[in-house]
Amino acid sequence: MKKLIGTLVTVVFLIVYCFAVMLLAVRLLPGTSGWVQLAYYVFTGLIWVVPIAALIKWMQTPPARAERRPRS
Repeated sequence: MKKLIGTLVTVVFLIVYCFAVMLLAVRLLPGTSGWVQLAYYVFTGLIWVVPIAALIKWMQTPPARAERRPRS
């Protein structure tokens, strides 16, 4: 179940992130040099890895198991 949830969150996050990066670029980058634009896209193209890496780490952890009580 964790992997299904993590996969859905990843897809939704990446779609929202891409649109946010594009909208921010349209507002900030017109009239800037090519180097500034390159730096922006390199930075934003790599920074998404941080939250997704944490999510993947969470997805890979084994599920917590309820403690079993011995039968009487």
